[in-house]
Amino acid sequence: MTPAARGDRQEPRGSWFVPVPLDRRPPLAGAPGDDRGGRLTPPPASAAMGRGAAGQGTGTAAMDPPTSADPLARARGLAEAIAAAAAEIEATRRIPGPLVEALHASRLLRLLLPRSVGGEEVHPAAYLLALEELARHDASIAWNVFVANSAALIAAYLGPAEAAAIFADPRAVVAWGPPNATVAEAVPGGYRVTGRFDFASGCRMASWMGVHCRVREPDGSFRTNHLGRPAVRTLLFPADRAELLDTWDTIGLRGTASDSYAVADLFVPEAFATTREDPTLRREPGPLYAFTMQGLYAVGVAGVALGIARAMLDAFVALAGGGKTPRGLAPLAEDPLVQAEVARAEAGISSARAWLREMLEEIHAAAPPDAPIGVEARARVRLGSANAIQAAIAVSQAMYRAAGVDAIFPGGPFERRFRDMHTLSQQIQSRSAHFAAAGQVLLGRAPAGFL
Repeated sequence: MTPAARGDRQEPRGSWFVPVPLDRRPPLAGAPGDDRGGRLTPPPASAAMGRGAAGQGTGTAAMDPPTSADPLARARGLAEAIAAAAAEIEATRRIPGPLVEALHASRLLRLLLPRSVGGEEVHPAAYLLALEELARHDASIAWNVFVANSAALIAAYLGPAEAAAIFADPRAVVAWGPPNATVAEAVPGGYRVTGRFDFASGCRMASWMGVHCRVREPDGSFRTNHLGRPAVRTLLFPADRAELLDTWDTIGLRGTASDSYAVADLFVPEAFATTREDPTLRREPGPLYAFTMQGLYAVGVAGVALGIARAMLDAFVALAGGGKTPRGLAPLAEDPLVQAEVARAEAGISSARAWLREMLEEIHAAAPPDAPIGVEARARVRLGSANAIQAAIAVSQAMYRAAGVDAIFPGGPFERRFRDMHTLSQQIQSRSAHFAAAGQVLLGRAPAGFL
């Protein structure tokens, strides 16, 4: 038994599907500094589906949404409000409601969503810079923006009606956790699944959720993918069909609400199932969707990591330049070892950032309109992202050490960011093994993992 071919899809049936017209494409926000897209008008407030309506917290500050077409400018427009809410985000493990509203109004949660369903389809370099800016002020906010955009990429693999059913609501957010041992059963018209999943970042503001499962056919065999391996199918459903479990209580990235969730005997129609495994199956044209989902995931984590590292470096420069003097020693800013450490840190993250940006510009410009980028280009995206992540981790460690006792007190500019970075460093996109995958391609070998 094989999945239904895209051309054979029937209109989805059942209470899930509400026919909606496809949104008109808003102006395209170009690469950083590119004003070709004009100004974006924030969408009107509307009732969100599922749990997305209430936000995550109870903050009270009022914020005017930024309206620039440039994602970086919009991220900067939220900087003051994000920084002011950082302590509340840390303490409550939730994003305050007004800040959730501001994220929706700014459209920063729709940067990678296709324009055909009301998204912005921005240049990946513009996306990188927006995440970096957000992470300078609060890493949990940046992480939630990253995962919401990563999940929005699935719209490029859905039929137009299904993508519109999920994303035409301007407040739509999809959340999911990584695949595990859970198996979905193939049944007439779709799939049934029961299981628990973890690490669903952003689930508290999600309107739809997803699971990634292997599929067992009625005869007991497992469905295979184009590589002959067990296929992993992405199944999408309204968020209120899942039970959220408050499990995310960690040392860092505390405000991401990367909680667990469970579904029981959940039926998902075939029309709301797709795969992230085969980039040739994308429906949306254009250079953004020539990048693989895995590659853009890596870019997102790199943006968050670079922002945290930049904030820690800036904080240390401010500390040292403000006359900080270790007991009995010369001021930090006059210590040649400190001077060299700061210079190495600046060179490390600036060069990694510049290389990744240059790579994204080149690959985006050369991307085929209706096919995925090649393996060599995928390896470059992976290598540039891995290099940026590891450079950022190294800078955060160096600045934490250099700050001495000033780094150890809660509420200071180092301690929370250090915890956030070292939580990020444990995520799969931060694995050093990604260098091996890129190296395999550079040496003319087939990569063993996803690129």
